[in-house]
Amino acid sequence: MTAPSAASFPEGRIRVAILTTGGTIEKTYDERSGDLRNVRSVLDSILHELRLPSVEIRQFSVMSKDSRDMVDADREAILSAVKAALFNNDAVMIVHGTDTLAVTGEFLHANLPGLARPIVLVGAMRPFEFRDTDAFQNVTEALIACRLAGPGVYVAMHSQVLRFPGVVKDIDLGTFRKPKAAGD
Repeated sequence: MTAPSAASFPEGRIRVAILTTGGTIEKTYDERSGDLRNVRSVLDSILHELRLPSVEIRQFSVMSKDSRDMVDADREAILSAVKAALFNNDAVMIVHGTDTLAVTGEFLHANLPGLARPIVLVGAMRPFEFRDTDAFQNVTEALIACRLAGPGVYVAMHSQVLRFPGVVKDIDLGTFRKPKAAGD
């Protein structure tokens, strides 16, 4: 199945549900403790800096936690939120921590057979509040993937869009990759 063209959306617009779950991208600095914590979503601040005339955004907070603290029940909550968002939107973007993003991507891929729309996971290796954050780049790339990718589950970060299954986090490279299967 091919990706929908911009012409198939009213006035070239696409409706994207953005589900926030926390992760490094949304960590904020706590002056009292000196810690970085998931306290509130920073997505509004990121989106405010982007020009999005052809994207209608609908935001939903699923949770706000470090992905290292996620358990199966959290992935079930994300799955339920994705299923609900698929009914009224052209694509779903999930803001997620990178430590277990691949686990969630595999879970969604396994539990959403026959998808008709793209689901794009995105995160950042450095928090939005850091000067050298990769948040703007990654969110922009994820929104482009929401428009152009065909049905399936993806991660969009660092100038690449990778389709599940088989995506892994490469700690040495500080990004995600999809290893070649034996015989490729």
